[in-house]
Amino acid sequence: MDEMVIRTMEAADRQEVAELIYLSTNYWYQTHGRAPIFTGGPAVTEVYFDVYEALDPGCGIVAVHPQSSRVIGSCFYHPRPTHVSLGIMNVHPNRAGSGVARRLLDHIVEFARREGKPVRLVSSAMNLDSFSLYTRAGFVPQCAYQDMFLKVPKKGLNVAAPGAEHVREATMDDVAAMAELEMAVAGIRREKDHRHFIENREGFWHMSVYRSGKGRLEGFCASSAHPGCNMIGPGAARTAEQMAALLAAELDRHRGRQPVLLVPVDCQPLVRTMYSWGARNCELHFGQALGRWQAVRGVLMPTFLPETC
Repeated sequence: MDEMVIRTMEAADRQEVAELIYLSTNYWYQTHGRAPIFTGGPAVTEVYFDVYEALDPGCGIVAVHPQSSRVIGSCFYHPRPTHVSLGIMNVHPNRAGSGVARRLLDHIVEFARREGKPVRLVSSAMNLDSFSLYTRAGFVPQCAYQDMFLKVPKKGLNVAAPGAEHVREATMDDVAAMAELEMAVAGIRREKDHRHFIENREGFWHMSVYRSGKGRLEGFCASSAHPGCNMIGPGAARTAEQMAALLAAELDRHRGRQPVLLVPVDCQPLVRTMYSWGARNCELHFGQALGRWQAVRGVLMPTFLPETC
């Protein structure tokens, strides 16, 4: 479909893009013997358009069929000071294999090249089509994550988390230290994201920080309670124990829910802690990069909204 049109998303695309995300994501999981990811109708996936547009207006693109003008593919991207983050990408099932995803990806890669920045993303290890799309384009898997879900009791998460006394709700005064911590841990900066979570205009974000007895910020973790993305993350910490204390605080805010979190497979102390709390695996994801990548010096936990690693 060389004749497809790639253009910037517009406000009028909001509902159609949400329907595409809902349909194509559920289609892939259901045709591979899995339960649908999204339930409740396409309204739940409007959140992706809303959050990316709030963070970076005009940083969503669509592939449009030239005759029908229907949206057949969509993707979001998020320019940050240190990199460009590739967000959720979807192609209508009827257009699978026709080059739509590659055209969307090429558009964003070219943008990043003009900016002189690497591109980072989180991709499913189970979806070999998307894995091949990215690796053919030169992306390199750099780390792996266990997707884990944990059913939080309605009465709260009754777990012992050493260092819990050092965890408190994040404020805007923490943002600068959070940015410096993440730069040290992973070589990335995203103050805009942190401010967005703390400000919480949409009403479903929360963020906690871990400060040592001497007052130094050692970690942070956000979470989303939206039905279209009920997840713990993003987060970063110097140690697994600090991250566990942060996770205990954020998970406890999701009483009666079953949020998902992405735990680095090589952080065995944190993996074991999650198992001991009752977490179970549901999928695997890779953190991938096209261009520069700094090895993680601590613990980095990504999320899907806004997607990052």
